[in-house]
Amino acid sequence: MTTGVRRRMGVEERRQQLIGVALELFARRSPDEVSIDEIASAAGISRPLVYHYFPGKLSLYEAALKRAAEDLASRFEEPHQGSLGGRLLRVMRRFFDFVDEHGPGFSALMRGGPAVGSSATNALIDSVRQVAYEQILSHLRVTDPPPRLELLIRSWISLVESTALIWLDGRRIPRAELEIQLVHDFAALAAVSAAYDEEMTALLRQMLRDEPHDGPFTDLAARLITLAS
Repeated sequence: MTTGVRRRMGVEERRQQLIGVALELFARRSPDEVSIDEIASAAGISRPLVYHYFPGKLSLYEAALKRAAEDLASRFEEPHQGSLGGRLLRVMRRFFDFVDEHGPGFSALMRGGPAVGSSATNALIDSVRQVAYEQILSHLRVTDPPPRLELLIRSWISLVESTALIWLDGRRIPRAELEIQLVHDFAALAAVSAAYDEEMTALLRQMLRDEPHDGPFTDLAARLITLAS
């Protein structure tokens, strides 16, 4: 018969374990509602030991927020294969996977949670938005975006965020419908910008030219034609 011996964790390993435990708890409830005692209990250590690795709940929250932000930013990475509409749809599916899995944690990330207004929190949120912005530019093959294109992309990113936050409050619209609707929103915003700007007109034509007959942008065009008839 052998006796199990609990392995002693190194400092960084224990810190990462606590961040992981905190993220799991934050995924079920708002960080404001999760206590250090709960985190310690879930990690199998004492409350004072948590404070040995993190000065307080805010520092642990910010560390968990950083990991969540890195995970969320990675959801916008997409191979440059297929049409833009198809790529954006795959990104939206991964984005809503994250939202679905981390509900309260996602809300805390976007709204600031216990660290609302802190420079660290704002920087993390802005870093996710910047990754999303740069990824979309790369898929459009644009290195020096005109003002209307920057406005379009950043407005769309804000729309994605707000849509996800509203959806979490009751999930009253099927998730799959929202994912395709947000892709349609991107095309619609591009079309409106094209009405005012020749560069955006050329970009929109390129987007539509590369779109297959069964792609999201083609689907939107067909829906609009039906409405107008």
